[in-house]
Amino acid sequence: MGEKKVFFGQGHVRLEGLYAHSGGTLGAVISHPHPLMGGDMGNSIVGTLAETLFACGLSTFRFNFRGVGRSSGNFDDGRGEQYDVLSAVSYMEDHGVRAILPAGYSFGAWVTAGVLNRTNLLPAILVSPPIDLFGFDFQALRGRVGLIICGDQDPYCPTGRIKSVSAELDCRLEIIPDCDHFFGLRDRDLAACIRDFAARLRP
Repeated sequence: MGEKKVFFGQGHVRLEGLYAHSGGTLGAVISHPHPLMGGDMGNSIVGTLAETLFACGLSTFRFNFRGVGRSSGNFDDGRGEQYDVLSAVSYMEDHGVRAILPAGYSFGAWVTAGVLNRTNLLPAILVSPPIDLFGFDFQALRGRVGLIICGDQDPYCPTGRIKSVSAELDCRLEIIPDCDHFFGLRDRDLAACIRDFAARLRP
């Protein structure tokens, strides 16, 4: 997919990212799992998101949150990380991408959810949002989330509760059977859910 290493950001925090330009005006900013649990932009689920969305014609931008890899700064418990997402959005806009899909996995889904009411973005993809670990402002997210994907054995995203949440948000929900928070060998099922959703996007 031709990703290139870039550095971006404003102020004292410089972030490391991998950017792949599709040539169109649709793009996706992809956020990774918890930095203190080993999460980074090289995570396999983040890679599946990037590869699948690029194959669907979107430019993709995955990046390391502050304090991860070669990104400067320190972990900020989700607060500064929201500004990291917004910096990635600005980078894509500066490179001609006009419609941006935010996508995040686990901790990255929570951070992504925190910026959806602060900027004009396409309805987001949240993969395994850890709704039993972090506080989500679901009332503010109605109409701002397009797709939630999780496994039916995810302890941090219990099936009963996520069904209720998706109904409240009026968004699409895909529950992959016999699958936990980490998806194991179910990356093809995950990719299929992403691909079907992305096929409906319009710039």
